[in-house]
Amino acid sequence: MSEALQFNIEQQPDFALLSVQLQPGQKIQAEPSAMASMDPSVHMKAGLKGGLMKSLGRAFGGESMIVNTFTAKGRPSEVTFAPGPMGDINHYRLQGQTLYLQRGSYLANTEGVQITGSWQGAKGFFSGEGLVLLQATGEGDVFFNTYGGLIEIDVQGHYIVDTGYIVAFEETLNYKVGIMPGLNLSSKLKTFFFGGEALVCTFSGQGKLWIQTRAVRPFLRFLHPFRPRKKRG
Repeated sequence: MSEALQFNIEQQPDFALLSVQLQPGQKIQAEPSAMASMDPSVHMKAGLKGGLMKSLGRAFGGESMIVNTFTAKGRPSEVTFAPGPMGDINHYRLQGQTLYLQRGSYLANTEGVQITGSWQGAKGFFSGEGLVLLQATGEGDVFFNTYGGLIEIDVQGHYIVDTGYIVAFEETLNYKVGIMPGLNLSSKLKTFFFGGEALVCTFSGQGKLWIQTRAVRPFLRFLHPFRPRKKRG
């Protein structure tokens, strides 16, 4: 099992920042551009992790193939990480189980954890969010981020979530993507051909599910009427 990590999540819930205290020789891995600050005694190295296939899997899951590794050299050192979207950060301790992450939600992990892509087939296609989920396995710490606030749900039975609001879920949960219940045939056809809207994910079983209080697509639709328009000559 990897060495216990000392960390603190600050500025929650809107502008969360992950602060990690590394002991000499201790390492943490993170997505590129996530590092906000670090002590001079921290050494950063960029590279592929887990071989070419796992790196490609991360790329198909919406993350970079490259992973940055931060190592404390000679003395205890601090490094901080800030995700791209405005929102929260959550910590999850892996002990041999699997955690699934939606594209864009991975932030960092300790040694002993492998991050790769997990092909979802038709379920991923119909979700409107991507064909590949990220899969975190092994033993160690995983940190993931949200767009907006974070809600943890303890699913016991069934639970329905719009696909754009899913952040992460445990492997003990099964899921099925489909059309929003109650839509008529015409609405279902429009949803199928024009994608994304009214698609929901029904989770079943027992396990934890994390959702976010904002989604990117509705925000982009909100901004669309205010975009600059080119005047015709």
